[in-house]
Amino acid sequence: MGLIAQALVPVFFLILMGYLFKRWQFPGDGFWLQAERFSYYVLFPAMLIFKLGQARVPASAYGDVIILVTAMLCAMTLVLIAAQRIFRWPGPIFSSVYQGGIRFNSFVAIATAGMLLGDDGLSTMAIIIAVMIPLINLLCILMFSLVVGQGGALRWQPVARAIVTNPLIIGSIVGALWGYFRIGFHPLLAGVLEPLSDLALPLGLMTVGAGLQLKALRGTSMPFLVASGLKLLGFPLITAGLALALGLSGTLVQAAILLSTLPTATSSYILARQLGGDAPLMAAIVSGQTLLAVVTIPLMLSLFW
Repeated sequence: MGLIAQALVPVFFLILMGYLFKRWQFPGDGFWLQAERFSYYVLFPAMLIFKLGQARVPASAYGDVIILVTAMLCAMTLVLIAAQRIFRWPGPIFSSVYQGGIRFNSFVAIATAGMLLGDDGLSTMAIIIAVMIPLINLLCILMFSLVVGQGGALRWQPVARAIVTNPLIIGSIVGALWGYFRIGFHPLLAGVLEPLSDLALPLGLMTVGAGLQLKALRGTSMPFLVASGLKLLGFPLITAGLALALGLSGTLVQAAILLSTLPTATSSYILARQLGGDAPLMAAIVSGQTLLAVVTIPLMLSLFW
């Protein structure tokens, strides 16, 4: 556990730096939103293309990823629906609990995979993300349509367009194809992609910290506790059990368990606000899980690694 904690310290320190810089209004209020956009649309896709383009991922890994990811999302959806049967929350509250229980922060996923599992682990995580993001978005939109009662108002075409144009998915697919066909990088192209890749993780993690809304944690409630407990503790246990049942092992399982331990995505708050979910609860879940993850990630990883 000591080695895991030591590897994760830089991740959480960079998140803390981002939070403090935003609180101190340094370098300015408008900087962090633009930094997040720059990381999302430029730095992380460049890193995924560069890292995956150099990786040699066996073709069988793609099939294993699809099977494991599908099983993870189906199992977690059933668990969250069972929780709803017990607590019977109003639709907007459950939509936030559902997002908090099943989504993950892509920036933290890529950063922790690179630091804990090296380039091979980062490549595997990128493939998992490329498969998982479309499925999670579809599940969350479907859940909103069912429990918030806006099914007739939802337009699937913009949702599909957002998934297809997601820069992380594009970067993962381009990088995977680049590596599969062993195209290689010309020194001039590598000279551009490598420094962008090096900048992605620190700036991306600091934007995660800048997006924290700690005031939202006041008066935390049972929905927050259930969503956080299932996401940070239950999801890793479910993932490990599924991997064992499917006979999977190695870097794929490590990356999948790592991803399942991560706090929910900051984009959950935007989706909750746009589609009639409980946005204040969503902000509390995002911020609270990010803080709790400092303890739960090393704890859960130490059980399986």
